[in-house]
Amino acid sequence: MTLWAVEGLPEIQPGDDLAALIGDAVGDLQDGDILAITSKIVSKAEGRIVQAADREAAITAETVRVVATRGTTRIVENAWGQIMAAAGVDASNTADGTVLLLPENPDRSAYDLCLALRERFGIRLGVVITDTFGRPWREGQTDVALGAAGMRVLDDLRGTRDAAGHELHVTQPAVGDEIAAAADLVKGKANGTPVAVVRGLGHYVTDEIDSGGAQPLVRKADADMFRVGSTEAWDEGYRAGLQAADQGD
Repeated sequence: MTLWAVEGLPEIQPGDDLAALIGDAVGDLQDGDILAITSKIVSKAEGRIVQAADREAAITAETVRVVATRGTTRIVENAWGQIMAAAGVDASNTADGTVLLLPENPDRSAYDLCLALRERFGIRLGVVITDTFGRPWREGQTDVALGAAGMRVLDDLRGTRDAAGHELHVTQPAVGDEIAAAADLVKGKANGTPVAVVRGLGHYVTDEIDSGGAQPLVRKADADMFRVGSTEAWDEGYRAGLQAADQGD
């Protein structure tokens, strides 16, 4: 596998044809290549820019459920099930006085980019739209797959056997997230290179552009053992106890 950052992209403005700009900058691509594209330039092209003074209101508008609150930090769930700090509303790599919202539908954005770039280059390629996440129990941040098209984001190995012959029951490498994190090592956070080419993983690229997107990476509510923060869980339990006591009376 080889990865490199794409040089020469201009500052993206609302309404820009992002696929055309990436196609002009990326040079030659090969069948099976995957493009890792930072969500911020997708947001800029889609006009997802608001004034910084409206940041808290923007976070609220992007929130469908508050997971945990600590001081001024809100961990929330957005409309497509992603759980993150501040609903992904971010002031980095944008003009002073503005903040960026995440793409309204990252999978749709990835689909549109993948379709346009496949038509331009006449090859199968995958697209991953990446964003930076913190993680429970781990310090630091890493990039993950926010949207995807033309590729599998999970490698389901359940039912196969390991090197010792043992059957695998739960193993599903998060390929989309692994690609996003690896690509971030060459893109960087402040280098002005928001797109990377990933070569050598063509076995994850699909013939179909609509390959399920990045949604398979989002854990469903009924399987989430940590659906709320510790303080919120205590409050829920306390209220449930009071309710049970009232009903007992």
